[in-house]
Amino acid sequence: MLLVFLRHGSVAALLVGAAAEIMLGLFGVVALQPVMILIGALLFYLSEYGMHRFAFHAAPLSSPLARRLQHRLHYDHHVEPNRLDLLFLPIWFLVPNLAVAWGLFALVFGWEAALSALLGMMLAILHYEWVHYVAHIPYQPRTRLGRWIKQYHLRHHFISEKHWFGVSNPALDGVFGTFRGPAATEKSATTRKLYS
Repeated sequence: MLLVFLRHGSVAALLVGAAAEIMLGLFGVVALQPVMILIGALLFYLSEYGMHRFAFHAAPLSSPLARRLQHRLHYDHHVEPNRLDLLFLPIWFLVPNLAVAWGLFALVFGWEAALSALLGMMLAILHYEWVHYVAHIPYQPRTRLGRWIKQYHLRHHFISEKHWFGVSNPALDGVFGTFRGPAATEKSATTRKLYS
């Protein structure tokens, strides 16, 4: 199970990037700042919800290239939720987004603080990828929280795509009104075929 998770390009890139930053911190090359690591993680969790709800579930765009990207980034994952090649963030999407995030952090906080924020963001994305992976494979988590979060995400795929957008952190569903109890929403006919 773990080996399958580790062999996906985005996961490997995140692990290498996070390990490199931690090593730079341990050897005193950069001063990692715990508050900035936390800020980076929190900003990812905010963007996880926002991207999932407003970008990945956006109506089809008019450009054929843009529609192909929408399908690869999310629509096809709803069609085939257990296909691992559609489960993980593609590296061609992940790396430029991390570069832009690091650049924005550097402009606002300086380059060393930006490295800490980037580390927090990469660790949060690894958490997201793990939770998302476990939700879609035939594995029953051992903890009550693990089982709950798996069921929480699967409701988004099999009950209604209009709710339960938080994959690794459902808190923002409560903030933005997209949280529902499992029996509080009618089953949608379009969970597998977004905008069909």
